[in-house]
This record gives sequence, C-alpha cells and structure tokens, in this order.
Amino acid sequence: MKSKIQFILSMIIFGTIGLVVRYIDLSSSERALLSSFLGCLFLLLVFFMIKKKISWNLVKSNALFLILSGIALGGNWIFLYQSFDYTTIANATLGYYFAPVFVMILSPFVLREQLSIKKFVCIGVAIISMLMIVGEGVSASRSDDILGLSFGIIAAAFYAALLLLNKFIKDMGKLELTIIQLGITTLLLMPYVFLTEGFGIFEVSSSSIPFILILGIINTGIGFWLFFSGMEKLKGQSIAMLSYVDPFVAILISAIILQEQMTIVQMLGGVLLLGSTFVSEIRSINFSKQLMKRSAE
Repeated sequence: MKSKIQFILSMIIFGTIGLVVRYIDLSSSERALLSSFLGCLFLLLVFFMIKKKISWNLVKSNALFLILSGIALGGNWIFLYQSFDYTTIANATLGYYFAPVFVMILSPFVLREQLSIKKFVCIGVAIISMLMIVGEGVSASRSDDILGLSFGIIAAAFYAALLLLNKFIKDMGKLELTIIQLGITTLLLMPYVFLTEGFGIFEVSSSSIPFILILGIINTGIGFWLFFSGMEKLKGQSIAMLSYVDPFVAILISAIILQEQMTIVQMLGGVLLLGSTFVSEIRSINFSKQLMKRSAE
C-alpha cells in the first residue's frame, strides 16, 4: 500500500508539469536540462543531510542500465515539453499516455509478468476513458496538433523504456538511483543543449525563474524520488493503471486554472478512468480474501 501511495503522489506531482512549463520561456531541451540539474542538486542535498554515501561499485555494476535510463529520461522530457509547446495539454497528454499501453504489451516479454483478462479489460476501459476526456482528439485541420501529438507519442516511448529499464537496476537505494540518473541526464543534455540552442539558457527571464525552481525541485526532485520508490514493488500492469492518475490531474488543473472547458462526456471519462483503476487494484485483493475465507471454512 505504501508503494501505491508513493506512486500516486508522484503522478499527481507530474500532472502539474504541463502547467508549470507553460510559464518557462525556454526551449524544451533547456527546460529538460534545468529540471534534471536542479532536481539532482536538491536530492544530493537531501542525500548528504541524511548522511548517506553513494556506492560506486553498484554504480559500476549497473552502469549500462543507468546510462540507458538516463537517455530515456532525457528523451522523455525533451519530447514531452515539446509536445506542450505545439498542442493543448489534453492532446499532449493523450499522446504521452500511450506509455502504459507500451508497458502493458512489453511486460510479459521483458518482465515475464502475466497479463490477466481483468487487467486487460481495465486498461482498455482506461484508454477509452482518456479518449472521452480529450473529446474528439486532434483536429485534422491543424498541423501543429498532429505534430504535438507525435511528440507526445515519442515521449511515451521513452517513458515506457524508463519504466522497464529501472526494473533491471539492482541493489541501489531509490534516492541514490534517482540522483545518479538525474546526474547522467544532466551530463548528456549539456552538450546537446549548447550545440543546438547555444547559451541562451543564461538569458532566462526573471518571470520564469520561480517556475524553473518548481519544475526542478518539486516536479523533478520530489516527484521522481516518490516515483522510483513507489514503483519498486509494483508490477508492470499495476504501474500502467496507476499512471493514469497523472493525465487526469493534468486535465483537471487545465480546466480549473487554464479555464479549458470540460463537457459532461469528459467528466464521465474521468469517473470511468478512476473507476477502472480502482477495480483493477481493489477487486483482486477482495477476491483473494474471499478465497482465503472459503478455504478456512
């Protein structure tokens, strides 16, 4: 239960990213660099305050998957932030949340996990619910919407890769793991940003600074700490279902703060979305309790 709560809290934090990046006057790669750098610094401070030490032997033994996960994390952010620049938060979210579908499909092959009929049905309901929330989806008459959705789907592929790669990283504490991954992502993004964007990152407007700090410390540092801690004991299909908390929060915030209208169909989609998550996670527990009770009788 603790793992599920941590993961859900991380999804709520991630759900605010679309709103925060809208107020940062930088390119998507610059935002990704700053968020990984600030998140790494914040978690390093926490790490030293609790008097922990990084095990470099474990870093070496997990080096390949750490580097690959750093690439996945950086690619995820760049394309997600780019998606928000080209289309609405709803459309970007729809594209991005093909990631749980990717995880669901790959889990039986990569993680050797069984996909139950109930999980399959619940994920199908969740996908339909997302389509209801975003209404008719992308307008065919706007090329920017199509491009934004495409960026969202690419971000989803990187996100799914990150989820799966972390299952292969062994014996590292989650805070330590998060710091190393953010550090690797920072190192990988620095040359990319300076080669593609130049040094414009140092000319950021003063109005963007508070939102950069929020993105780096809360959305990145705290969010990913909870994210990695929570997913440690969760199965791939459970991660896929609970991940839908993020898009629901994102669309809800968009409706309240950005004044985007939500129709009755969209609200119904939200209810179905949370309902399918609840059924997926709770009914299996109740069913197991019933079996134990009958066995005792």
